[in-house]
Amino acid sequence: MYQYSDFSAGAGSGTAALSLDSAIFRPAPAVDFRQNIRGFGAKAAAIELVTDLGAGIGSREWLRGFAACAALCLSAYALAPSIQPISMVGPAPMGDANWEEARALSIAPLAYGADTGRRMAATDAVAPLADTPERPSIELIATLGRGDGFTRVLERAGIAKAEASQVSERVGEIVPLTDIKPGTVVDVTLGRRANRQVARPLDALSFRARFDLKLSVKRVEGKLTLARIPISVDETPLRIQGRVGSSLYRSARAAGAPAKAVEAYIRAVAGQVDVGSIGADDRFDIILEHRRAETGETETGALLFAGLQRASGKSVQLMRWSQSGRVQWFEAAGVGRTSGTLQRPVPGLVSSNFGLRRHPILGYTRLHKGMDFQAGYGTPILAATDGRVAAAGWAGGYGKQVRVHHAGGLMTSYSHMSRIAAQPGSFVRQGQVIGYVGSTGLSTGPHLHYELYRNGAPINPASVRFVVRAQLSGGELAAFRSKLRGLLSVPTGRSQVQQASATPPARKPARA
Repeated sequence: MYQYSDFSAGAGSGTAALSLDSAIFRPAPAVDFRQNIRGFGAKAAAIELVTDLGAGIGSREWLRGFAACAALCLSAYALAPSIQPISMVGPAPMGDANWEEARALSIAPLAYGADTGRRMAATDAVAPLADTPERPSIELIATLGRGDGFTRVLERAGIAKAEASQVSERVGEIVPLTDIKPGTVVDVTLGRRANRQVARPLDALSFRARFDLKLSVKRVEGKLTLARIPISVDETPLRIQGRVGSSLYRSARAAGAPAKAVEAYIRAVAGQVDVGSIGADDRFDIILEHRRAETGETETGALLFAGLQRASGKSVQLMRWSQSGRVQWFEAAGVGRTSGTLQRPVPGLVSSNFGLRRHPILGYTRLHKGMDFQAGYGTPILAATDGRVAAAGWAGGYGKQVRVHHAGGLMTSYSHMSRIAAQPGSFVRQGQVIGYVGSTGLSTGPHLHYELYRNGAPINPASVRFVVRAQLSGGELAAFRSKLRGLLSVPTGRSQVQQASATPPARKPARA
């Protein structure tokens, strides 16, 4: 047999070959299964099962997607396993006693009835005590607060009212109770009491009454005895020196000077030199009141000396000194300087100036030696500057008058007062009330007639701009210079104050 492929066209022409091929029967090829599978897969891939059910509702694609979703849900429901409870044996319920014990030992919110941290549940092994023993003594600390009373502090500590009053009375005989500073710590020891219905007796008490004194109260043979324990104190002033550098304040603080002392130093020096002109190479010299107790505590007081050594220019040396009851800064030569102008005696307007004028009552022209200020009846009259009252009383046509002598040969006069508030010989300060406006003497209405004299000659008060200089002399000047030499001989103690401020001493026990 021959297959159709065995026949060829031979050597004939192409036309004959084509005719021959057409004449021979060629059977149809058999169906290929692999091609059918590939075709089915392509058709299946073309089918879109994931369909947006929110779009095209009712279309063939939507129905196909809905059917696919329903089929998946039914399949999951049909294949889901069944869930049934598992049987097991539970613990036996606790009894009331066991429950109370477990609840007390458990950790649970208090809202659910927990007793955590409050109590432990009692068992049968616990036997109640008829009476609990007390400690033989109790040691505690009481602190005096601001505005508090010493007796009240002792009563709050548990001391009986009678004993607290007795101790306060004994302490007040040595130190006024009002002088005990707030924050003072009192160490108290209370003894054994007879029963719970009475206060414990005071066995011992001690506290720092002053910087240089400690008081101790002890019970000896049933009676309270008060003992004074002096504390040695070194009152050598503290001297701090240093270079000004970029900032006077920061340099002084870095050297160990307290903030308030630096502020007082700057105010004192500012009265002599312009603070802005102080250079970086200038050196400051500060001397402060300073006390150091033998127990280690330190206390810094007021500024005593303010010095400034200028690299170029005049140096400054100022010492704090009290004269006539007034504390001010004096130069090393014993001269105190206060710059300024006369204070306006009343706030009213000037109705008549200094010079020639026609007198409104006498009717002729004469020199008006002062200034008239308009002011209401009873307006306070203020001293123009510091001075001593030379006269205060009736002065003829001036009515009620006050005359005040000031430094530098100056004198001020205040006339036509309704009432005088200054006493002859008393020292008055600038701005102090010395009387009240009135219309006494030759006056047409309430006003103040104010006069100013220099060395006995009247001058125009409106033209005066002066500097009041207080000059020390005699024994006062010698005392001033002696104290100044003592301050300048104090060595620099910068390291001491830095150590004291950096590591304050701890409070020692009451027995120390």
